[in-house]
Amino acid sequence: MKALLSFFIVCLVVVPNAFAQSIKGKVLEEGSDYPMEFTSVALYSAKDSALIDGTITDVEGNFVLNSIMAGSYYLHLSFVGYYTKTINNISLAKGQILDLGLLRILSDQQELEGVQVEGKKITSEFRAEKQSYSADNFEAAQGGSATDVLKNLPGVSINADGALSIRGSSGFVVMLNGKPVQTDPMMLLAQLPANSIEKVEWISSPSAKYDSEGKAGLINITTKRGAADGLYLQFNGKLGAPPFQNYGNKDKAQRYGGDFNLNWVSGKWDLSLGASYQRNDVSGRRVGNVYTIDGDTTTYFPSAGERSIDEKNYSGRFTIGYSPNEKHNVSLGFFGGVRDKMRTADILYFDNHREVNGARLDTFQYFNANDQNRRGDFALGSLDYTFSMENGSKLMTSFLYEYSLLGGPTTNRNLGYPEVEEVLQDEYNTNDNPLHGSRINVDYQFKSLPIGQLQTGYQFRSLDHTGDFLYERKNNETGVWELVPEFSSDVELIRTIHSGYVQLDGEKQKWTYGLGLRVESMDRDLSLKDKAGTLDTLYKYDFIRPFLSASLAYQLKEELQLKANFSQRVERTTTFKMNPFPEREHSETLEQGDPRLAPEFINQVEVGLIKTWKDNSIYANVYHSRVKNLVNRVNTVYNDTILNRIYSNVGTGRSTGIDVGAELYPTRWLKLFAGLNWYHYSIQGSFDNRPVDTETWVHSINFNSTFTISPKWSAQASLNYLSDRVTAQGEDSRFYTPSLTVKKSWLEGRLTANFVWQNIDMGLLKTNEQRITTWREGEFYTTTNYIQEVDMLILNLSYTLNGRKNRSKFVNSEFGVKEF
Repeated sequence: MKALLSFFIVCLVVVPNAFAQSIKGKVLEEGSDYPMEFTSVALYSAKDSALIDGTITDVEGNFVLNSIMAGSYYLHLSFVGYYTKTINNISLAKGQILDLGLLRILSDQQELEGVQVEGKKITSEFRAEKQSYSADNFEAAQGGSATDVLKNLPGVSINADGALSIRGSSGFVVMLNGKPVQTDPMMLLAQLPANSIEKVEWISSPSAKYDSEGKAGLINITTKRGAADGLYLQFNGKLGAPPFQNYGNKDKAQRYGGDFNLNWVSGKWDLSLGASYQRNDVSGRRVGNVYTIDGDTTTYFPSAGERSIDEKNYSGRFTIGYSPNEKHNVSLGFFGGVRDKMRTADILYFDNHREVNGARLDTFQYFNANDQNRRGDFALGSLDYTFSMENGSKLMTSFLYEYSLLGGPTTNRNLGYPEVEEVLQDEYNTNDNPLHGSRINVDYQFKSLPIGQLQTGYQFRSLDHTGDFLYERKNNETGVWELVPEFSSDVELIRTIHSGYVQLDGEKQKWTYGLGLRVESMDRDLSLKDKAGTLDTLYKYDFIRPFLSASLAYQLKEELQLKANFSQRVERTTTFKMNPFPEREHSETLEQGDPRLAPEFINQVEVGLIKTWKDNSIYANVYHSRVKNLVNRVNTVYNDTILNRIYSNVGTGRSTGIDVGAELYPTRWLKLFAGLNWYHYSIQGSFDNRPVDTETWVHSINFNSTFTISPKWSAQASLNYLSDRVTAQGEDSRFYTPSLTVKKSWLEGRLTANFVWQNIDMGLLKTNEQRITTWREGEFYTTTNYIQEVDMLILNLSYTLNGRKNRSKFVNSEFGVKEF
């Protein structure tokens, strides 16, 4: 912390006096005072109209032009759909930091109408520090969730379980409207309707002012918002057809739902309400083969049967904001909801047998009826306050508290076959996981300095997560449920984090730079007790660690920019991955954690370029990341018919690759949007006293082509593809999902209908199907093919009142969802 303080003092006292003059200001929309992000700012010489410098405004409409010589100038402010504003008679004296104050630009309604009919709506914007994508342009996602939006982005891939990864990593952090949210991305994204999203930003190398978590960086989701006072109201509905193919499931999948978003803005008040209900079932089946080896005996247990998911998500949220003047802003928010996810795995083990020296023995069959219900109830509230000072400095505070109750039972019944009335084994396990979490942030942004913008802050986070794991087996002779002590436990995780940071961002001529340092202290206590009362152990882990970040960009030409970034991150371990007591997932597997599991520490460097011309744009990044203490799920043999899946630190993972994204307009009626991520992935380390040394090349492709048939009709074809890839003990097969969407609008775009054909297969393509294989020489081999529903037909309807006026921002989960 002494180094942090010293750096802070140098920045405040010594460095500012060594640089030239600067000009700053803030751009707002005329009539609403809404901040205008991405406004172009150009400074010209009053003497000969020569372009001196330029920039664009940030998310709050602020801009700074540094290292400007003393003299006379004029300024142009421009943004698509708005009149260009000129500020004349700017006189800059030696040593002066000139604040132009609040600058307002006026909407050009005629130009906006022209853009709607004739223009091209840009899907993406590539910048040195982040990449931004408009959600409305992914038409197949409408009526779905945020997951359906993200899976279309360059560098993002999705697997058979619906889990997203970026550059091959599932460890990324989600932010909502610029507010950091430490939550399991898949839980949050499943709760957030796609219709409420304006744009998505991916920050691959976050600066020190952001939380240090996330192997693959940060995803910032911005909800739809407009500019003027008044009422915004949007209704969305979804209805899906029953499955067309027979997967042998006992119940047919159901897909329907609806949501609404309301935003009312009047003077100093800003009120947002929202509610959502979604039923998203998926039919499917699985076909697998497993064998274990014990000396000269090999035991086989091939299987086939149902693997379907019934999922319900419903939630309610509100935020109320009050701004008595330009200096003060306070916001109070609440978010509550339930996620109910039932996985059914009714599997027939149709040819269990042993082979001893080639001779077949002990052939038998049985039917495993398995249901796992995971439920997450949560309620959280937040209070935020911002104080803006006259000199441009800003003080920001935030407090969040969350209570969650996670858990749910798993039933596992082994029955005779074909006489399923015969109960061979009846087991039941459940868990009750209440969680309490709190977070406090204090951030201070200094007035603009000649060297750039300086910001510092402090954060405190606490987590108290308990778990009551109960495992019982029915005694077939007495009919009494009996405790199984080796699978039952009491767990408590207490984690506290203190962190402080300092971040400097600036511009000088064609250069843009950033430098940051974040210092974090973490204490983690994991308490374990078994139900038999024979074990009571405390596992402690703590660290004090700096996290560095740096960025540099150079504007080579007006349409070409070069960039380089470096960042250090951490991926923390959850209670589930550290609980060493096995949990029976289904007949052939147990899942188990490691109480000594260490966090993953990540170093990442990337260099790239950004090229734009006319309405087209392209970017390319070459990157390398190293993950120390890599966590993988690995297998051991529990007994001759059960494998034990264990989360373990297996060594160091390395990824070196390139990701490319492009948005192209070959004609006025055709838009192509595509992304490619291609990388070399390796794991080196050890597990269970055996070396782990594996490598592979992986690639993923996201492709969208949009055909504008008429101003009211459009069609979009899309493809998400993920290639084969290795794990610590095996490999996962390729996975792909093509889709087609037809969209029709009425009432000047206020009413829209989307007809979506998801997972196109027609019995030809093996869409939405993935095989997962693991093995250990001389011990076991397992391969399972997950076959999920294809040719899904869904109709989405959306109606919007005052579509340009939504400014809804909602608080979202910080802690509990991560354990789901």
